Formats: sequence, structure tokens, C-alpha cells
Amino acid sequence: MEMENRTVVAEFVFLHFTSIPSLETLLFVLFLTIYILSLTGNLLIIVIVVVDTRLQTAMYFFICNLSMVEVWYTTVTVPKMLANLLADNRTISIPGCITQYYFFFAFAAIELFILTAMAYDRYLAICNPLRYSTIMNPKTCRTVAVTCWFVGFICPTFPSFMLAKISFCSPNRINHFFCDAGQIFRLACTDTYAIQIVGYSFSSIIVMAALVFTLGSYVQIVATIVKMSSAAARRKTFSTCASHLSVVTIYFGTLIFMYVRPAVRYKSNANKVVAVFYSVITPLLNPMIYTLRNKDVKEALKKTFSRNKT
Repeated sequence: MEMENRTVVAEFVFLHFTSIPSLETLLFVLFLTIYILSLTGNLLIIVIVVVDTRLQTAMYFFICNLSMVEVWYTTVTVPKMLANLLADNRTISIPGCITQYYFFFAFAAIELFILTAMAYDRYLAICNPLRYSTIMNPKTCRTVAVTCWFVGFICPTFPSFMLAKISFCSPNRINHFFCDAGQIFRLACTDTYAIQIVGYSFSSIIVMAALVFTLGSYVQIVATIVKMSSAAARRKTFSTCASHLSVVTIYFGTLIFMYVRPAVRYKSNANKVVAVFYSVITPLLNPMIYTLRNKDVKEALKKTFSRNKT
């Protein structure tokens, strides 16, 4: 059989990011700039939420957690991608690849859970304002955040453990810029169909459950906003969740496209383009959305910079 003639390998080789190698220097500059801006924007949000007492509320506590996730989320993949854009040796060890796979999907899961928690926070703030401060007290917020991080780190444990027990064969080439699930499974020496079914079923259940919960929260929010008598009140109330809704739409859209369907039926080049969007571009968009569309954050930024000048 063909599988029996394949050679077991100890490392993977990333293919060129584009079929035009001369463009890779330009892509390096572009992605490096985006990465630096993303880190700066998310770290800035963390700092101003910690420093400014007016922003130490449940909503901004979760925004701060979201920014922390984005910092690690991009750092798992982007530095290796930048190195590969300039390097002749584009290899990664199999343990290193599985480690990258684990942390990438752990932080992706954590972000999913935090965005879901933020939807529930907005639901309570708009639909149940009298009990909001009692329910979403600091202790509850910390408990929810710790749970999101803990469960997020558990989610990719089983598939990572199973991958660590598999042997991989040549050709050991990965047509991606990080160790994505579909690429790793494709290089296995043995049939991984059962593992893929379990993995994709599990990820689909988690994503769709979070999506249903988030949509349910926003159905209640919209119903409450529609019942408001004043148009000004409706606009003001909706503006408090507009930023979160924008981030949720972007994140869930790309996540469902990439992972809530069998990856083997889609070309890796298409996956690569979409992966750039959610792993490189989206972490930059999030701080921009939360600062440009949020009056409190903009005022906190002005206050912080004016304080530094004096």
C-alpha cells in the first residue's frame, strides 16, 4: 500500500507563503507592521483598563481579558510566520508543531468563551439593569474569566494528546503558515478519520453552542431595545453593545468557515487567506473597534496621554 512506502519524518517544512517568492519581503513588512500595531493596541487597552478607575467595570474587565487573549493568540503564530517569510530553513519539529497547534486552539477557544460571556454581560446590562450590578459583581466576573481560560486550555488537550501518539510520513510539507489541524492530519502515516470526526464534532458543538447562546442574548437585547419609547434611548443602548456585536460577527464568521466543516474538501490556499484574516488582521481590528467606537475608552486614552505629558 502507498502508506507503507512513505518515510516517517521528524519535522515539517512550511511551503512558501505565496507562489511569488519576491513578494515575501513585502509581506514580511506588512505583517510585521500589523503585528506591532496589534500588540500595541491590545496592550494599551489592558493598561488603560487597569489604570483608569472609571473603566473597572464588568464590560471593560472582559474587554481587558479579550485583549490579553489577542496578544497571546497572535504571538503563537505570527513570529514563526515572519521568520519563515525571510528564512531558507522553514522547518518546525513535530513536538513544536503540536505545541503550536495546542496553544493556537486553546487561545481561540478562550476568545470564543470570553465573547460569549460578554454577550451575556450585555444582556444583563440592557434587559435586567436593576440586578446587573448584583449579578455581575467583581467576584462573579473573575470566576467567569477564570472558567473561560481554564476550559479553553482543556479543550485542545485530547486532540493534542492523540496527535502526539501519531507517526507522520513524507511528504512532510505544510501549505500553511502555522500548524493547522487539517494540515497535520493530512501528514499522518495512519488513518486519522476517527480522530478528525471527534475533533470536528467537538469543535462544531462548542462553536454552535456559543453562537446560539450569543444569538439568544442579542434576540433578547433587540427585543428590549425595540420596546423603548425614545429613539435617543434606543440608539444609546444599542451603542453599548455595537462594538461587541461587530467583533462577534467577524470572529464567528471566520471560525465557522474554517472549522465547522471538514477541512479536507477545501483548498489550503483558501484556508490560508482566511486564516490570515482571523489570526493576523482581526486581533488588530478588535482594539480599533473598541477604541474608535467607545467614548469612555477614548476619554481614558486622552486622560492617560495628557497625564504622561505633564
